[in-house]
Amino acid sequence: MKPTIQLKHFFFAMFILAVVNAAGCDTTGRERAKEATTSMQTMENEIKSVAMQLDATGVSLEALMRPGQPDVKKAFALYTENVSKMEDWEKSFAKHADEMKARGKDYFEEWQKEGNTYKNPRIQELSDQRRLELGEIYGRIAETSIGVRDAFKTYVSNAKEAQNYLSNDLTPNGIEAFARIGRKVVQDGDNLKYAIRNVQNAIATARTEMTQGGR
Repeated sequence: MKPTIQLKHFFFAMFILAVVNAAGCDTTGRERAKEATTSMQTMENEIKSVAMQLDATGVSLEALMRPGQPDVKKAFALYTENVSKMEDWEKSFAKHADEMKARGKDYFEEWQKEGNTYKNPRIQELSDQRRLELGEIYGRIAETSIGVRDAFKTYVSNAKEAQNYLSNDLTPNGIEAFARIGRKVVQDGDNLKYAIRNVQNAIATARTEMTQGGR
């Protein structure tokens, strides 16, 4: 029979007390938690920057394609600069996503090892329950990330190819012929921005839960 909410809170308090008394494990657990949440915070901050850069890149491409653009070369130079920044952000995003995944894996694997050492069955039960709950919440990051990295790569590739095409034909006719494809690149950037923000929301939820969990 499952314990009541009150009993859950009581046993959770016992669990925290036991962890605090085990100084060595507490320090290690807190250090791992700090590493995991720091990785998530880094990723959150990066997503905010990526979203702003996606906006800037889209705006610069739209300005370049605008009929009657008075300074096409300047507009193209700005778009080229933004594409270069997007390439850098795509690589950084992938790197930090891998780091965050590794930190999370270490965090939950070590928690499982430590959680198998409790003599009190109630504390053991609560430790397992909390680990599974937080593991599920953390796992939502991976769920919302499905396809995002590939979409990011595809977007950067298309933005780069758009730049290469326009570098060979910045004439009014060339830009007009490209406009339909260019608008699709801008739309893909908007879609990517929303997809990445879903990942950001999942990270924020997991980071809050892991911090409040006292690990």
